[in-house]
Amino acid sequence: MGDAYKPRLKKLYEDSIVKAMTEKFGYTNPMQVPKLEKIVLNMGVGEATQDKKKVEIAAQEMTMIAGQKAVITKAKKSIAQFKLREGMPVGCKVTLRADRMFEFLDRFVTIALPRVRDFRGLSNKSFDGRGNYATGLKEQLIFPEISYDKIDKIRGMDVIVGTTARTDEEARELLRLFGFPFPQPATEEKKAA
Repeated sequence: MGDAYKPRLKKLYEDSIVKAMTEKFGYTNPMQVPKLEKIVLNMGVGEATQDKKKVEIAAQEMTMIAGQKAVITKAKKSIAQFKLREGMPVGCKVTLRADRMFEFLDRFVTIALPRVRDFRGLSNKSFDGRGNYATGLKEQLIFPEISYDKIDKIRGMDVIVGTTARTDEEARELLRLFGFPFPQPATEEKKAA
């Protein structure tokens, strides 16, 4: 494939994000600069216990969103109160890496997030302490690949971004440079007022 085609955000990472991260955190080696490792999309389909077709429809929608085939996840153990038996389909997930990951991230930040109603930015508290970020979406309709007329039910999903950053601060800066809309920290004047 060579250098003929490169996703926009991958090029942005190589051209400017590495430099900006090195200046901010003072890395001595370019290999120390945190990078994106993977993005996992996860959708739980609770009503799948009654109707197996629901989880297949959810998997098809997730495949369209991610551009990669979704895997149906199955229950690990039986829970009688939820009418759930071991091995029953309960949701679907996709793990994106390399170019597909950058392409999804581009669509997620530039197209999908601006379509969220009453959007005030992503929470900057959803880091796990080891440089990974997770956020939830209430509906799959924010992705342009999903047609409003063709969906049977509005479903939410989790988007987990795995990075090689060792601290939340490094991961937050990396994702901010990729265009994640985190709220800006309050300035000193606002605190005093």
